Amino acid sequence: MQRTTRPRAHIAMVGMPMVSHILPSLEIIRELVDRGHRVTYAADPAVADLIAPTGAELVPVPSTLPFADNVWPEDGVAAMRLFVADAAQALPRLAAFYGADPADLYLYDIGGYAARALAESQARPHVQLSPTYVAWQGYEETVGAAVRALPGYEVYAREGDAWLATTGATTRDFEQFAGLPARAVATIPRAMQPFADQVDPAVVSFVGPCFGDRSGQGTWQRPAGAEKVVLVSLGSSYTQQPDFYRACVAAFGGDVLPGWHTVLQIGKHTDPAVLGPLPDDVEVHPWVPQLSVLSQADAFVTHAGMGGSSEGLYFGLPMIAVPQAAEQFANADQLAALGVARRIDTADATAEALRSALTDLTGDPRVTARSAELRAELLAEGGTVRAADLLEAELPG
Repeated sequence: MQRTTRPRAHIAMVGMPMVSHILPSLEIIRELVDRGHRVTYAADPAVADLIAPTGAELVPVPSTLPFADNVWPEDGVAAMRLFVADAAQALPRLAAFYGADPADLYLYDIGGYAARALAESQARPHVQLSPTYVAWQGYEETVGAAVRALPGYEVYAREGDAWLATTGATTRDFEQFAGLPARAVATIPRAMQPFADQVDPAVVSFVGPCFGDRSGQGTWQRPAGAEKVVLVSLGSSYTQQPDFYRACVAAFGGDVLPGWHTVLQIGKHTDPAVLGPLPDDVEVHPWVPQLSVLSQADAFVTHAGMGGSSEGLYFGLPMIAVPQAAEQFANADQLAALGVARRIDTADATAEALRSALTDLTGDPRVTARSAELRAELLAEGGTVRAADLLEAELPG
C-alpha cells in the first residue's frame, strides 16, 4: 500500500554482502517499496534470498570480499585495502546498470565506496546507511591519526586516491571520501554512539534499529515452567567456541540457577555433541529466531556486535557482553558504561564469572530501571518509519 504523497522515485541501495550489514537496511527498503517507490538493491547474489522479501529488485554485483568464509586479514590496513579493491571491480558493474537507468537517490553501506563515486559522477543525491557508529568531531585527530600511523596506510591511501581519480567522483581525496559522508542515517541507538554529543545532527540522524516482522523466520516459545530465560548467542561469524558454550552450560544449567532456562545458539560449525550431556533446562540450536527469543527473555549473553547490542537494548535486557573481534570490544565497554551490561572477555568467561554476572545484573533494580530508560529512548528515535521519512526528504524536488 502506498503511504506517501511524494511522486514515485527510483531509489538505489548498494550494500555489502556481510549479513550484519545487510539486515539493518532491509526494513527500510521494504518500507520504501511499500510507499510506492521503485527500489533496486545492488549486492552479491549470495544475499539475494535476504533481499527478495523486501520487494526490491536485485542488481547482481558479485563481491570480492571474504564474506563467505569470514577469513579476513588480521592486519587492519590489509582489510581496508580489500574494500578499495572491491569498489574498483564493482563500479563498472554499477555503472553499466545505473548509467542507463540512474537512480533519483543512492543509498549505500559504509563500505559502499563505489556507490558514492557513482552518485557523485551523476550529480545525484546520496545518503550513507550506517549499521554502526560514525565519526565525530575530533575523530580525525584521535582515532584517525592512530589509523594513519599504521604500517601500510600510505599505500592504502595512494591506492584509494588512484582509484578515485578514475571514477568521475567530485571528491578527490580518498581519506575525505572514505570518512564522514555529507549525509548519513545511522540504524543504531544514539546511546551506542561514542561521543554522541560531538556528532553533527545536520549530517547524521540516529533512527535506532529498524526491526520488522520476522515471523517468517520462525518463532520460539518459552517452555512451561521456565521462570526466567537467558539467550546465549555469539552471532553468525564467531560461533566456533565450544569451550565457551560448555562454560555457559555449567554456569546456567542444571540445579545451579533454579528456575532459569538457557537457549544456546552455537552456529552451524559446532557439533552439539562436543558439549556433552545437557541438563533439561538447556536447549541447543545452530540458529534461533533471535528476536522471538529475546522478546521473551530476561537476559542476553552476546558478542556485542552492533546488531545484538541494539536488540538487547530494544528489549530492555541486561546483557553479558563477551566480545570476539573488531568494534565489539568498544561496544561491550559502551554497554557497561550505560549501566546495563557486564563485559567478560572470552579468556575470563568461566562458569563462575558468567553465573555471578547474570545474578548480579538481573538482581539489581538499578540495571532494570536503566534498561527501561534506554529502551524508551531507543523507541523514540523512530526506527523504520522515521528512516524512510528522512530518505524521502533527500529526493530531488
